Amino acid sequence: MRGRGAALLIGMKAGENRAKQEQAAQQQGAQQAQQQAAPSPAPAPSGGGDISAQLQNLTNMHNAGQLTDEEYAAAKKKLLG
Repeated sequence: MRGRGAALLIGMKAGENRAKQEQAAQQQGAQQAQQQAAPSPAPAPSGGGDISAQLQNLTNMHNAGQLTDEEYAAAKKKLLG
């Protein structure tokens, strides 16, 4: 009888682990979908402002994965003229 109880407990733990893994995968998928659906950054304001700070902000966003290479290049080109 003791062997059945241990097997049942092991099976329950395995089921819990699978459920936790599935939940983590769902959360990760939701985060990725949210990042992909994020709106494009607003264009840089023209006429003044600290261009180096704006460029640094673009670089930070690009490095953080918030901008694709193409978005980064286009925003940088627009900023620098």
